[in-house]
Amino acid sequence: MKIIKMKFVKLLLKVIIIILILFFIFVTFVPKPVTPTSYIDKAKYDLARPKMVLIESAIDAYYINTGQYPKMLEDLLVCPLGLKDVWKGPYLKRKLILDPWDNKYIYEPNINNSGDYDLISYGADGKPGGKGKNEDVHRYKPIDDFAIDPKTGGMM
Repeated sequence: MKIIKMKFVKLLLKVIIIILILFFIFVTFVPKPVTPTSYIDKAKYDLARPKMVLIESAIDAYYINTGQYPKMLEDLLVCPLGLKDVWKGPYLKRKLILDPWDNKYIYEPNINNSGDYDLISYGADGKPGGKGKNEDVHRYKPIDDFAIDPKTGGMM
């Protein structure tokens, strides 16, 4: 009887050790699942630039009709003073001047006195700078590869 108990205890210890080793291997090498939130953040980030294209088209139409660029994005929605005869808007729906995080796109007219403009989305946090979902999206700046971190399941 004593021998059977000893064999059983040894077998039980071996099984426990194997389970612990497998657990540590699993925890160390298997990546954490990607959270659905990170996919939503990436989709919003990817949508920021195409929404800019719609605003650019509205700005171009405004320029063709009035001969000047708007001073602010709201000029695409409501006729500015002195342009009643040539303004043929609204050129855009109000919700389209908001980025995917419901922050207003930043419109910078007449960059470097060139007559050109820039559109910027400051990302999820609505502040300049940042990484991942908080990274700024500019009209001309190429979008860096946006990836999901396999370790944390968040955006890199």
